[in-house]
Amino acid sequence: MLTLPDDMFALLASFAPLFSRRVWRYVPILVVGAILAPGRRMVSTVLRSVGLGQTRRIQNYHRALSRAVWSSRRASRILLGLLVATFAPTGPLVLGIDETIERRRGAKIAAAGIYRDPVRSSRSHFVKVNGLRWISLMLLVPIPWAGRVWALPFLTALAPSERYAQARGRRHKPITLWARQLVRQVHRWLPKRLLVLVADSSYAALDLLAAVRPVATVVTRLRLDAQLFAPAPPRLPHQKGRPRLVGPRLPTLEQRAPDPATAWTSLTVAQWYGRAEHLVDVSSQTAVWYHTGLPPVPIRWVLIRDPKGKFATQALLCTDLDATPLQTLSWFVLRWQLEVTFQAVRTHLGVETQRHWSERAIARTTPALLGLFSLVTLLAHEPMTRSPAPLQQTAWYTKTTPTFSDALALVRRRLWTQATFPPSPCDAEIEKVPRALLDHLAGLLCYAA
Repeated sequence: MLTLPDDMFALLASFAPLFSRRVWRYVPILVVGAILAPGRRMVSTVLRSVGLGQTRRIQNYHRALSRAVWSSRRASRILLGLLVATFAPTGPLVLGIDETIERRRGAKIAAAGIYRDPVRSSRSHFVKVNGLRWISLMLLVPIPWAGRVWALPFLTALAPSERYAQARGRRHKPITLWARQLVRQVHRWLPKRLLVLVADSSYAALDLLAAVRPVATVVTRLRLDAQLFAPAPPRLPHQKGRPRLVGPRLPTLEQRAPDPATAWTSLTVAQWYGRAEHLVDVSSQTAVWYHTGLPPVPIRWVLIRDPKGKFATQALLCTDLDATPLQTLSWFVLRWQLEVTFQAVRTHLGVETQRHWSERAIARTTPALLGLFSLVTLLAHEPMTRSPAPLQQTAWYTKTTPTFSDALALVRRRLWTQATFPPSPCDAEIEKVPRALLDHLAGLLCYAA
């Protein structure tokens, strides 16, 4: 029988109402096993890590993922509530959204498609990959004991390819439509909280901005050649016909950047892609972004240039017209933490190593492993706050603040020292191991990927 420390059990018990009593028996074992298992996150390796390598009823654990009735969406709501209560009880909620490709092959992976690989591709080199496309919504919050902002996944959806939808006679949903549904879902869960959505240029679409603007502030990139207009003039009493949507055409940002008449202001951004601070020149105004056949969207554009010329001039947009350029920049640079999280779940939590073929299991395992990143952060929060664990150090690299690998190592050590696992049949005699050797082996296993 698996027994956990009281605080860990209380956290996992928050998800118990999602499952029947029969299925819940297997859920804590799968969660703890996924935390402890190095390498692949298959059901067999998960069971071995908790001492159930000789169990004869492995099909029950598979069925908990492929056949049992429970809602991943309700699990996302519970996880978001725990994250908000722990890390962001007040103030606006900054959300990051991005898609990632899970490399999967096989005739039974029906939802797989061919997509651009964002990790291996560059501006001059295009790489295609066969796999599953996931859209993940993450909470961007500062972690006190880590000294930085982390991206904590809580809601992930599978966005199948267009060929998959056509083969089943369904309407294909682009990623912008998925993003609209995910953001509106969070608004229904937390209707009283101000939402700020940070995204890359893939989500700079007028239909998405118009649909999400009533419930969230969107910060994303803006094309330098975007068509900008002044607001529509007020309608006079004697005017007839359809009301105007926009006013006169304004110069594009591509024209404003080299214009000597453009007023620039110097700003210092506190966190800039790994640097402590960075100095940039910005120019900002409000306008209406409009394209024929699409809804007009009032925005505040921010034109950015580097005084040292290390990067090309670029532009951002914010649907909150009252937001300052510094606030818009500070929100947008947080988007890089999404890439850090995607890398961490691949390195430490075994995303892309699971081998389920059932469509329901595929739709559950990857969001569960992404959510496990947030769950490990919650499990490590109280011990890290109370007494920070020693960091893994080497002679060639000095670590000053904990990373996710340190949080995972701390949770693993607590499970090994304070939890009780089901006994596995073993006929070998007990041998004493020196404490120094045992600590050394535990330290190596804690950081095993």
